[in-house]
Amino acid sequence: MYKTVRRVLDVSGWYFMATEYLECRSCKKKLAGWSQDILNQLDPVHREMFSAVLTYRLSCDKEVVRWMRGRSLGNSSTSVYRNLCVRHREHWIAQTTHFLSVIGKFPDYATDPSSLTAQLPQMVPVPCPGWLLSVYAKDVLTRLPELKARVTSIYGTILKMDSTKKVTKKLAGEAAGTAAWVTDVGNEFGQVLVCVLTEAEGDGLLPMCSGLVERYRRAGEAPPQVLYVDRDCCSATGKEKAAAMFSEWDQLLVRLDVCGHFMRRFAVGVTTDSHPLYGPFMKRLTACIFEWDASDVERLKEAKRSTGCQPTPKELAKHCRRRTRGAQETEQLTEKLLKDFGGATDTMGIKLLDQERMREIWRTQQRHMQCIQDPPGLCTWLDIS
Repeated sequence: MYKTVRRVLDVSGWYFMATEYLECRSCKKKLAGWSQDILNQLDPVHREMFSAVLTYRLSCDKEVVRWMRGRSLGNSSTSVYRNLCVRHREHWIAQTTHFLSVIGKFPDYATDPSSLTAQLPQMVPVPCPGWLLSVYAKDVLTRLPELKARVTSIYGTILKMDSTKKVTKKLAGEAAGTAAWVTDVGNEFGQVLVCVLTEAEGDGLLPMCSGLVERYRRAGEAPPQVLYVDRDCCSATGKEKAAAMFSEWDQLLVRLDVCGHFMRRFAVGVTTDSHPLYGPFMKRLTACIFEWDASDVERLKEAKRSTGCQPTPKELAKHCRRRTRGAQETEQLTEKLLKDFGGATDTMGIKLLDQERMREIWRTQQRHMQCIQDPPGLCTWLDIS
């Protein structure tokens, strides 16, 4: 038997785990049965039978680790720690009650209750949330090949590439200042294909783009049809910069992300987003660009007639397709919208639009009228923004 016995943290208490020495027939080297070199030799079925994640001093049962795998809102290591404390205390109280009920039958302790104090079993404290988080990290490392395979098996025909600085500003410690941008590529179902941290956009994204092209080629997947971007979508010379980064996808169409960036550029020309007319203005701007499919709307209305209600905006978005109106019609409707809201004010006389700023925005964004239109044969059925 191996000389060390491990104490393992369970959901409602602790248990002990022992192992034995294993000796190599060739080199005569001895290893403990739970050493990582031995566990790595097991096939996935038998590897999963090993019930604990080992750390330097303590160990943790996999059932506890599974509590932290669902990284949803509120499911943190601190939350798991609190739940474990409650479960351990309940288990300890049950054990203490059982202990007192048994030992109270003996005359010596029944006549002298104060002597029971030294005999009570003490509750072993639950390790801190930081230790639980380190155990979770070790569990992730054991599943790293599976996670990589799952992440790199996501594809799509309509992609969106976007960059932000908000995430990098939250980097702390040694990682602070090591990256300026976070860029991710998602598909039409809201799944993320790849996410990278870089020091710059543009050429700094070339390794990510080449890796994504290589992934499609190795998997035998058809190249995507459309790529929505936040910049480098239009070029006077003919080839867009974003399309040049995916040069092997010669049929790829590059479009400006309408909801995520085109409409937000118009929002910059508003005096304040808390203005009472801000909501109606953005709603009208959406109607200038998109229209609902008439046949889908008619079928939805027919289905709602039995209830005596009209379709709600959420029901329209869920059941009806949406497509762009066309470059010429969008330009005409947008010009009319800016004219209608040009002098609009609230009850206190505060204007909605900054006229000078909005004129400059409209002048620079007019060149994107064709870029924001749906490609032939596709419509905005799924809003990937």
